Amino acid sequence: MPVKAVIFDMFDTLMLIEKEHAFYSPALKCLHESLVQNGIKVPYRKFTKAYVEARDALFAEADANLEEPHFSLRVSNALRTLGYDLDPFGEVVSAATLAFCEGFMKYVRIDPDTEETLRRLHKNYKLGIISNFAIPECVNRLLEKHGLSKFFDVIIISAAINKRKPSPKIFDEALKRLCTRASEAVFVGDTMDADIKGAKNIGMKAILIGRRPQEKIENVFPDQTIKNLSELLATLETL
Repeated sequence: MPVKAVIFDMFDTLMLIEKEHAFYSPALKCLHESLVQNGIKVPYRKFTKAYVEARDALFAEADANLEEPHFSLRVSNALRTLGYDLDPFGEVVSAATLAFCEGFMKYVRIDPDTEETLRRLHKNYKLGIISNFAIPECVNRLLEKHGLSKFFDVIIISAAINKRKPSPKIFDEALKRLCTRASEAVFVGDTMDADIKGAKNIGMKAILIGRRPQEKIENVFPDQTIKNLSELLATLETL
């Protein structure tokens, strides 16, 4: 069956996070500065300890069901343990979350082949993004910043629907919005577990972009492997 839609992972596929997780501490400091500016008088180290505990507790609860709680819940849960009962989507916590996003964005750059690849694909395919990320607003800001939003028919961020790859629900939601069958779609991503396994499990073809060594998963194989996005158009023609 001919390919009608191409769906991408976001980070380390279309956009690259520099220096691995070097962004985390500077971004968390931006978040804390925002809280202080809004009257939350908690020292940085004390807040960081509460934040890590709140984050890890959410992860422990969510991982079993492949859920993705919004980042703001980590912040509000941490603040609650410090005596501040704030709405996770109220003004103060939302501002802090966006401050973290701004700090993170400084460590993200667009792959040099992304724009041209999307421009050429957009002529013949429906395009989508499925990204595991706890701040949907941040993904949308990055796409707008680099002028890429116009290429996509659907953008689904895990925290927006509380499901993360490789859950079939997040892939099914993208296909539903694209009005496309799994057999007519190809997923392009950089991880074997979340991207390739998730796509193959619901009947999609999958292309691995080899950003780094990957552990093999039993009975999970990409249909093709590419080294960079510039190879994608020619590879799609072989599927």
